[in-house]
Amino acid sequence: MDVGAVLAAGGGRRFGIPKILAQQGEWLDIAVDALRRGGCAEVLVAMGAALVDPPPESQAVTVPDWAVGVSASVRAVLDHVADRPEMDGVVLHVVDTPDVGSDVVARIVATAGGRRDALVRAVYDGRSGHPVYLGADHLCGVRAVLAGDVGAQTYLRGRDDVTVVECGDLATGVDHDVPD
Repeated sequence: MDVGAVLAAGGGRRFGIPKILAQQGEWLDIAVDALRRGGCAEVLVAMGAALVDPPPESQAVTVPDWAVGVSASVRAVLDHVADRPEMDGVVLHVVDTPDVGSDVVARIVATAGGRRDALVRAVYDGRSGHPVYLGADHLCGVRAVLAGDVGAQTYLRGRDDVTVVECGDLATGVDHDVPD
């Protein structure tokens, strides 16, 4: 079983509002839908700067130390799923990539194949992006290196066992840091 997580706890300093609120919550709905329809049996929403009712078929994970950066969101998600032997892996997605749909998530999940040792990253025309699949065997290692405004990137960087999956034919994967 794969668990999906939308990282949406930040304050959106450059964006002007927490991105979980962007487009009246539409981006959050899109991200949750992408994970659910893309193959995740359970979907979590990491939230902190703004607390909202999670979309249907998802569950809120509150990130009290959200101001630390994305590492706090990833840590909260990993803590939430710790010690779940039925879980194969976690699909990390971000709220501010609204053109990333279930087809991208499905490609990442299919590539991971439910392998607990899998590490899979979406790329868009060669540029690293989200979602990222972390097999359950890697969660302690990821958690050990989390710090500041960096998520799993520190753990993934330089590893030769990360499967890179081109998804530029499905989406741009561009994250929106400032309003349109």
